[in-house]
Amino acid sequence: MEETRSFGYICPKCGRAVMARRSAFSLAAAAAHIECPCGESDMLIETDGSKFRMWVPCGLCGETHQAECSAEAVLHGRGIGLACPKTRQICCYVGQEDQVSAQMEQLAVRAAKEKAEDPEAFTDNIIMYEVLSELKDIAARGGIRCRCGSTRYGIQVHRDSVDLCCQDCGGKLRLPAATDEDLDRLCCQMTLTIPGRA
Repeated sequence: MEETRSFGYICPKCGRAVMARRSAFSLAAAAAHIECPCGESDMLIETDGSKFRMWVPCGLCGETHQAECSAEAVLHGRGIGLACPKTRQICCYVGQEDQVSAQMEQLAVRAAKEKAEDPEAFTDNIIMYEVLSELKDIAARGGIRCRCGSTRYGIQVHRDSVDLCCQDCGGKLRLPAATDEDLDRLCCQMTLTIPGRA
């Protein structure tokens, strides 16, 4: 079976975790683009055979960063994280799909917290922190899945809610995140099921 690598970043425009898989062959053959479904950000990956050059939209500071990595690290390692030079936080992951998926969940939460430092970002910053933390716990025990059977999802953070979006069928589950009641309701959930798109 042909080896594939996954790439993930947080869209600086819509806040969505963007993930895509590419085969080692296609990466070596031509430049690759990984675009957010919102159409507002695009990660570019090029190689000269010995190293990869990537232009990564950064969900933490909003800029685009350029990074260079060896072909060996990109194509064969367990995974690598690329850091935002401004925040010194990881803003992009490359590696095996399960590794990238797990890291993207954490990155989505971190990006949302960076945004929360703007006092106007959320209806209630503390409730939003708690909701994101609770979601991380539910995800860690494998409690988030879609009715279509997929366990791959992204997180979109809004002013007073969080959306879980299935990466396979596009189904969406909106969780209110503005009041104590919203947090209490989430804390009672052992699992969360995204209603799949028929």
